[in-house]
Amino acid sequence: MGITDSVLKHRRKMMETQAKLTAEKAAQYAAQNERLEQRVRVLERIVTDKGIVVAEEIESLRDKPLN
Repeated sequence: MGITDSVLKHRRKMMETQAKLTAEKAAQYAAQNERLEQRVRVLERIVTDKGIVVAEEIESLRDKPLN
């Protein structure tokens, strides 16, 4: 195996590693985005539901874990 083959093999491995890291990061962003969307839906419901006591709803949300 020549130097060129070694360099290409190394670059391919680096690209594969980078692709895996990028995929993991994308999955993390997707999960975070889902959590934020859920929180926005709850906040929209609080704002639009006039029968709910806003302070109590906010306090109950603070007690829930973010994950």
